[in-house]
Amino acid sequence: MATAKNRALNQLKRSELMGQRAELLGHEPEAHAPLAAVEETMDEQVRDDVLRLVFVACHPLLSGEARAALTLRMIGGLSTAEIARAFLTTEPTVAQRVVRAKRTLADAGVPFEVPGVEELGARLRSVLEVVYLIFNEGYTASGGSELMRPTLAAEALRLGELLCGLAPAEPEVHGLDALMALHASRAAARVDAENEPVLLTEQDRSKWDAGLMLRGLRSLARAEALTKRGGPYQLQAGIAACHARAGSVEQTDWQRIASLYAQLYTLAPSPVVELNRAMAVSRAEGPAAGLALLDALVGSQELERYPFLPAARAELLEQLGRHEEAAAEFERAAGLTENARQKKRLLTRSRYGSRSS
Repeated sequence: MATAKNRALNQLKRSELMGQRAELLGHEPEAHAPLAAVEETMDEQVRDDVLRLVFVACHPLLSGEARAALTLRMIGGLSTAEIARAFLTTEPTVAQRVVRAKRTLADAGVPFEVPGVEELGARLRSVLEVVYLIFNEGYTASGGSELMRPTLAAEALRLGELLCGLAPAEPEVHGLDALMALHASRAAARVDAENEPVLLTEQDRSKWDAGLMLRGLRSLARAEALTKRGGPYQLQAGIAACHARAGSVEQTDWQRIASLYAQLYTLAPSPVVELNRAMAVSRAEGPAAGLALLDALVGSQELERYPFLPAARAELLEQLGRHEEAAAEFERAAGLTENARQKKRLLTRSRYGSRSS
């Protein structure tokens, strides 16, 4: 679609140039729509078509896993390996899901359209899930040489904005938009001058994007106005808002963040949620309290290949002065990540920890 748009615009530019030449030669040029207006119309059509494609990929005929895998592969442009890492599963499993999903949709003759009101609710949850997965891959790339993939994050933000217009009465739609915008607002501060990762607690908050923060806080307010009991995206946006509203790490309301993670775990139990709660507890109650929660996750099958568990344990072990153990955990985390930037940072921390012991 992008290639087709660019070719059409090039043709229009040539026509516009010919019109200008005809005018200079004294001939009456043909009437053409302003190029900027045509381009805006094309952009709108492309955005609408992408949204239609997302809803097709999230058809109820498919299982939840197949919907997410197909959308990430066909719309997000992620490789099979990247999707496998996002779902903590194997590449052959993801490949089979994608092939079967495409065959199922083709055999059923599913139309290329956004569903009507009566069908929207059935598919909206899956659409929100895959949009957030696309955003996450853009915000923290699972592989490659760069920490972020900005085009993927930007596409997810555009889809979030479209969904807010499509389903304005759905609080979780606004919750997801708030969550993505608040996270995206930190992008410029997430890497240093050498393009190396910078932890949230060490970021220069003056580099956070005020416009995106405002968008996120407004979307969160809309979600909260629609329901008193927030869903998973609204709760996560509430956590991100705690960081956005704090002037420093010390001013952050870590008790509230830990409480919001506990509520999130009740709605959507996940070892990753518990990992994040543990880190918030470590800030609110001390590293020993957080480490006890992390230790309970060791051995979890879902987190067996998840690099952020040993990385989180390493952070708290280091704070407790257990430098040799911390170094080993940083090294283990480095061996699990496929992102070159993260691997380099973790290995550096490992070497620093071993010298401190």
